[in-house]
Amino acid sequence: MTTGEAAAPGSGRLKRFLADQLRNIAPVFTLLALAVFFSIASPSFLTVDNAFNIMSQVSITGIIAVGLTFVILTAEIDLSVAAVANAVGITMAYFTLQPDYVNIANIPLPGIIAIVLTLLTALAFGLITAFGVTWIGIPSFIMTLAIMQIANGVSALLVRGQIAYSYPEFITMLGSGTIFGIRWTIVVCLLFLLVAHLVLTYTRFGRYVYMVGGNREAAEYSGVNVKLIIAAVMVICAMCSGIAGMLGVAYFGSAQQNQFDTFLLDAIAAVVVGGTSLFGGRGGIGNTIIGLLVLGVLNNGLDHIQIDSFLKILIRGLILLAALVINVYAQVLREKQASTD
Repeated sequence: MTTGEAAAPGSGRLKRFLADQLRNIAPVFTLLALAVFFSIASPSFLTVDNAFNIMSQVSITGIIAVGLTFVILTAEIDLSVAAVANAVGITMAYFTLQPDYVNIANIPLPGIIAIVLTLLTALAFGLITAFGVTWIGIPSFIMTLAIMQIANGVSALLVRGQIAYSYPEFITMLGSGTIFGIRWTIVVCLLFLLVAHLVLTYTRFGRYVYMVGGNREAAEYSGVNVKLIIAAVMVICAMCSGIAGMLGVAYFGSAQQNQFDTFLLDAIAAVVVGGTSLFGGRGGIGNTIIGLLVLGVLNNGLDHIQIDSFLKILIRGLILLAALVINVYAQVLREKQASTD
């Protein structure tokens, strides 16, 4: 046996490992590299307080990213998440009545009504998107682009260039309050991540999401209602965006037009940088958590070293581009490996 023949099996195993794990390994190494770099560059970065600060900064993005993870796992996309979050947050402020109108048996009924109506608004956005994508057959890219414009129109119509400060006390507590010194937004985000992980990992619906994203035709032949699964993830995504918008206006202290514009790129970056495949069927909440941490450490670390704000945007874009390249390259490796096995 020659040396080349002996080395071939080892080389094959390495290629197989890279094909399977590249999109998972790269984000972890990126996170570690960023953490080490910023810890050296700024003594104030590696502290417990700053760790909680990072989690707080990514908490609203994290709730949106949970819904987006479901969508991307089915090989679809939702470009309306930030606009829906903004519209829902503004809708809640619009529906919230003044304290003078409150109290039937000491129950803040108008606040509850505002929350219910706001959640129904988020549900409506999700159902319209689901109907367009699954029953009419409009590609999700185009359909959610249209929903984004509609949601932006709703925001503009309700605030008309003004700033709203009125929202229910319960939402104020969740958006800006703390429990045992920890912001409620962190707790809510962690709950969303946990529930989504359990659903995707241990339920039939979660298995169907992966099946639809991995091989849509095979899923149909297996008896999976593909249209229903895609519709469901679109609704889940809209509801996550809506709840993030409700908490976000309290987190920021106001509801105004274009407030969530940056959250679209951030949410997509969190999911993709974390390693969830844009081609569907591979990834999950664990990857999204890593992506959120990469995003949070990067943004927070750049603030600590006081880099030019315009350069920060460029760096974030380059990291997203690198993640996209790795994502596509990992898919190519996987396909080549599958064809040779």
